[in-house]
Amino acid sequence: MAEQYQVDGRSAAEISASIEAGVLRGDWVFGAALPSVRVLADALHVSPATVSKAYQELRQRGVVETEGRRGTRVRSRPAVAMLRADLAPPVPAGVRDLSSGEPDVRLLPPLGPSLAAVAAETGPPQGYASAVTMPELIDAARPRLLAEGVPVTGASIAVTAGALDSIERLLTAHLRQGDAVAIEDPGWGGLIDLLAALGLRPLPVAVDTEGMDPEALDAALRSGARATVITVRAQNPTGAAVSEPRAALLRELLTAHPGVLVIEDDHAAELADSPPHCVGPVTGSWAFVRSASKPFGPDLRIAVMAGDETTVARVVGRMRIGMGWVSTITQRLLLRLWRDPEVTEQVAEAARAYAARREGLLSALHAQGVPAFGETGINVWVPVPDELRAVSSLRDRGYGVAPGSLFRIRSAPGIRITVSTLSAEEIPFLAEAVAASVRTRGVALPFR
Repeated sequence: MAEQYQVDGRSAAEISASIEAGVLRGDWVFGAALPSVRVLADALHVSPATVSKAYQELRQRGVVETEGRRGTRVRSRPAVAMLRADLAPPVPAGVRDLSSGEPDVRLLPPLGPSLAAVAAETGPPQGYASAVTMPELIDAARPRLLAEGVPVTGASIAVTAGALDSIERLLTAHLRQGDAVAIEDPGWGGLIDLLAALGLRPLPVAVDTEGMDPEALDAALRSGARATVITVRAQNPTGAAVSEPRAALLRELLTAHPGVLVIEDDHAAELADSPPHCVGPVTGSWAFVRSASKPFGPDLRIAVMAGDETTVARVVGRMRIGMGWVSTITQRLLLRLWRDPEVTEQVAEAARAYAARREGLLSALHAQGVPAFGETGINVWVPVPDELRAVSSLRDRGYGVAPGSLFRIRSAPGIRITVSTLSAEEIPFLAEAVAASVRTRGVALPFR
């Protein structure tokens, strides 16, 4: 019987490792039920307590989940398969790939000249004691954030290795395994996987074009959410942007929940064509994260994080006993990119191009009678009654898009179309293909 389940081991660690390896190999279908504790214990000739502990370890690592009477099952998005591409349907050769969620590399500023300048101005090699967060970068970040209304007066600022790195460090600095986090639904798949890997519970909060729904967030907070992650603009996958009135409502709501960690994610940064409307430090624990990946390049793994003194100090302190610091070479590169007027104009031009492509597709879809959404950013969200049918039909018509299941917990089905590389000439044909593939009658729209 042990061979039937393709599991072996005598200890809890060996059993959990065997099951996790099986998930990685594809021996276990996502969502498939694991044998009961007693059945697997009998098959392996170990005690039920040993198997129970193995299952507990797998739950903590986000590989499996327990669903009451349905038993223990492999997560539909297990943390051992963190990349969304691992679960997304492959885009066949010859099919136009609009599923990636990535910026157009042709619109990224070339890094060569800035790297050469950094190399020329860099002094002697840095040692462990001298390699820290650069005060010059912090001094440059503060006015940039203030100019867009981010409330960083009196805030502490640190540098991390990207948006997800910031969010992970913030969550682990404040929360314990089993704590609940209110997140957008639909929302960023990487964040959903991160919570599973950290042993945190996601509490899905509905999203409309103005951001998190206040009533849904209130319900999550009343259910015990210890933290919330809010995308201020260019929300992935819907393109939602927090409006000024919505920010005021969320601010008022969160004020009644002191101690809740508020993380505001500004991953699009300079590429977004609307200003960030922030909730700010209303609970006492707050952080605003701005990544450089979208405007300057995904390979530039750096983000600026502002927040209250205690929160930032916890993150910095934990970094010191881990990665230590973000490379000062990378910090100098970002600083030079910020200060280069030619790069600034290139980023602004990219933002205008993305806005034109997104708005062009939205207009074409609406003209076809297809509801679609995308206030900011590089993605368009289309509600559909059947994701598999829509994705398959579009693939047959020559277009690869992302199924909404990669981003959803409880929200209605949809598909995500990345417009970053879309040309004006392609838009009418794509809109016609989407209209032919999506039957919108009876679709429950997730937006107001």
